[in-house]
Amino acid sequence: MLRPEDYDEPLARAATHARKWLASVPERHVAPRTTADSLAEAFGGALPEAGLAPAATVDLLASAAEPGLTAMASGRFYGFVIGGTLPAAMAADWLVSAWDQNAGLRFATPGVVAAEEAASRWVLDLLGLPAGADVGFTTGASMANFSGLAAARWRVLERAGWDVNADGLTGAPRIRVFVGAQRHDTVDMGLRLLGLGAPITVDVDSQGRILPDALGDALAHGSRGDGPAIVCLQAGNVHSGAFDPFSESIAAAREHGAWVHVDGAFGLWAAASPATRHLMAGAEQADSWGTDAHKNLNVPYDCGIVVCRDVPALRTALGMHGDYLIHDPLGDHGPGDPFEKVPELSRRARGVPVWAALRSLGRTGVDHLVSGLVANASELARRIGALPGAEVLNDVVFSQVCLAFGSDARTEAVADWLVADGRVWMTGSRWHDRTVLRISVANWSTDARDIEVSVAAVRAALEATEGL
Repeated sequence: MLRPEDYDEPLARAATHARKWLASVPERHVAPRTTADSLAEAFGGALPEAGLAPAATVDLLASAAEPGLTAMASGRFYGFVIGGTLPAAMAADWLVSAWDQNAGLRFATPGVVAAEEAASRWVLDLLGLPAGADVGFTTGASMANFSGLAAARWRVLERAGWDVNADGLTGAPRIRVFVGAQRHDTVDMGLRLLGLGAPITVDVDSQGRILPDALGDALAHGSRGDGPAIVCLQAGNVHSGAFDPFSESIAAAREHGAWVHVDGAFGLWAAASPATRHLMAGAEQADSWGTDAHKNLNVPYDCGIVVCRDVPALRTALGMHGDYLIHDPLGDHGPGDPFEKVPELSRRARGVPVWAALRSLGRTGVDHLVSGLVANASELARRIGALPGAEVLNDVVFSQVCLAFGSDARTEAVADWLVADGRVWMTGSRWHDRTVLRISVANWSTDARDIEVSVAAVRAALEATEGL
């Protein structure tokens, strides 16, 4: 039987280790101190015959992992577009694990579903998306895009007289998918998983924004005929942070009956701040959108969000029915069961931390969070760009900064030096056939002191690589 006291000591130890870790983050070096191979012995080889007490297991996990932890919650982690975790969101995530609710059915888990539905309404409001749209909580932005594209696949084939759920893709009309030349690679991955193959690429400008005229020409004169079409637009280029011109691009797509999906993994949150809302102008005219709350909203991982204007399309593409399931009694006329909007039947209540983040911040707090990320990115670009030999390569319109330091060799050396130094985490990439240092500002806790340390670290890296 379940004995509540069995959880007391392991949870107490976990809380102690968590507090110790969080206390170390502001001052510790961002980089890990060891490698996964080096930690293999600490975690053990073959599975032991005898078990270990729960509290001792927690202690072993914490002590073994600690040297290999990257301080991704640090205000000086800029390597990927991932935020830290807001206090309310982290605490809510702990409760989600303790409650152990399978949040797929409204009838079975009303406590967490009601919180997720409230969070859904708040997200639509903050992002300026249609109030009647369906919202699903996925594992991340990759599956949010997959889900939106699954709805798109079902609908455009349905319009063409083909039932993909019943008949599959063999023999179906070929779907043409149009993307900007600098879309994120996870869009292509989602298309592969959906059996749609490689997309048709459309020219972009110097910042990676799709060219509406080129999109219109591709739709009208494409090499793959004139069949069903899907257009994928982008809110936030992973290098420049640039946003596609939504109004003009969507108008071009509509002329050809195309479904429009917006990959807004981090950029969709620009709509939540008056300072950056103009970047999203016209995006509300699309059919589906994907984003990730663990990025700019700073909730724990496992919190992607898909939004779909066409409610029947999303639920038909992803939903299922089972006689043993107790479905929402309101059926298609109600909010729908959560599992109908994502690729999983069983899932944790991942929308609850989103509710906690939004409730703790309020509209003003979300505005300050998003605008603060943009302000910090601009400050880093200004100050690092002023260092000898540094060049800012993008128009800093949101939270991304791309830099180069003369030759590719020196830029790569700067990136390697910074990771080895450990004070900050900024990693290299390739953009416009150049090696770049990419900075993604996504953490709510980044402050003036983090900026000072970051600029000092880049200055030191430049001094160390002078002459390359």
